[in-house]
Amino acid sequence: MKKSNPLFDELIVIDDPTPRPGPLNMAIDEVLLSRARSAILRFYRWNEPAISFGYFVTFAEASVAAGDRAMVRRWTGGGIVPHGADLTYSIMIGSNSDTFSLPSKSIYENVHRALCSALMATNGDGPLLAVAALYERRNEADSAVIDRRYNGSIQRGNLSEEFRRIFSQLLANQFITSAIDLDILSMAEELGATKYAADAWLHRR
Repeated sequence: MKKSNPLFDELIVIDDPTPRPGPLNMAIDEVLLSRARSAILRFYRWNEPAISFGYFVTFAEASVAAGDRAMVRRWTGGGIVPHGADLTYSIMIGSNSDTFSLPSKSIYENVHRALCSALMATNGDGPLLAVAALYERRNEADSAVIDRRYNGSIQRGNLSEEFRRIFSQLLANQFITSAIDLDILSMAEELGATKYAADAWLHRR
């Protein structure tokens, strides 16, 4: 697969095969980002129909959209995204990454270009809804961006391993496959239970 000017020099890729509840999915991303030395691409699944909604969305708004789906509030911005059979991905860019200094629009365009090329290369035609946004978390004291997380939800459950491989290749000069180790999972389980599954967080706004 031909690629030009990849977004990352090095990218850690985690294809998480285990469907997980929303609070744990959010917590895993937060723990990974807090420990990241390189940019990380994580593919993940959901164990039930759910919606995730951004930090600034009110619980009342999200409840209307959720219906009988489970709900989880993200720790970043953005709107309301449905989940279930979709393949969700997150790209976590810590402030120590060279890519961090790029404009948000440039990151967004590069990721979408790679996404579209990977879909085309794997015969990704037919019904498809891709929902994506770049979320920035800022230091509340000085409004400086301290890390970035790009999320996308591809509303098709049968995307192949080949698609995930090509998408990864197009994003980076080198990608390194990894997995969620027990230490990260243990930290995420605690964070998911105490933060993301807590009513205080869910009803924060």
